[in-house]
Amino acid sequence: MAGLPGSGKTTLACELAAQTSGRVVSKDEIRHALFRPEEIEYSSRQDDFCMQIMLQTVAYLLERQREMCVFLDGRTFSRRYQIDNVLVAAAARRQPWRILECICSDQSAKQRLEQGASGEHPAGNRDFQLYLAVKARYEAITLPKTIIDTDDLLEDCVEKALAALR
Repeated sequence: MAGLPGSGKTTLACELAAQTSGRVVSKDEIRHALFRPEEIEYSSRQDDFCMQIMLQTVAYLLERQREMCVFLDGRTFSRRYQIDNVLVAAAARRQPWRILECICSDQSAKQRLEQGASGEHPAGNRDFQLYLAVKARYEAITLPKTIIDTDDLLEDCVEKALAALR
């Protein structure tokens, strides 16, 4: 799941996991499970560390149930190396992969991030300023991907994503 903060990655991933009997593996949940609040720094270094834990978790899950759909959530994949790390892990385990890139209008992202500021989302640094900062340095994903406009109805987004997963 790729896309800017507030673009709907988590919402879509959770719905897809429910419909495929799959799993969502969340960087933000892993970070909060590993680090005390005063240790959380939202740095690239800590993000990369959590991502390695995610990939190890996925490998473990797929050893037990090879055909499971696993949705990596909580990372924007705004840098090519972030995607490359996942593709290397997938190739090492001979696992197919898909990139679902969530997009939405700036206004929708702003509204979602403001609504999420009430503490529902585990990432405490999510706000519209982060959205704008990540958007300014976002490296376009040039690999095959499916773009999902999450301004559309959730059911339509799910249908498009499921078609891409087939």
